[in-house]
Amino acid sequence: MAEIQTRDLADLVRRPLVNEKATRLLEENKYTFEVSPKATKLEIRAAIEQLFDVKVIDVNTYNPPRKQRRVGRFLGYKALYKRAIVTLAPGDSITLFPEV
Repeated sequence: MAEIQTRDLADLVRRPLVNEKATRLLEENKYTFEVSPKATKLEIRAAIEQLFDVKVIDVNTYNPPRKQRRVGRFLGYKALYKRAIVTLAPGDSITLFPEV
């Protein structure tokens, strides 16, 4: 297995996803993130643990299909992304909306 470079871990996690399903999963201590399409589950686990200082129990990933988009007569595709649902240990949490 390849060594995970700690300096590259921050680039794997792009942003947290906040939608209806992700909000429901927050009650089960599961957080949803958009990650790099080439990121593996082990790399995602290491990145979340390093960035947020929490203990990750499980990582589930999902690659949604690419969607076609048309601009005039030109046909293209939306950018690829990967979704990761991260389950945290009981007692751990991530503050997605810091209070100002």
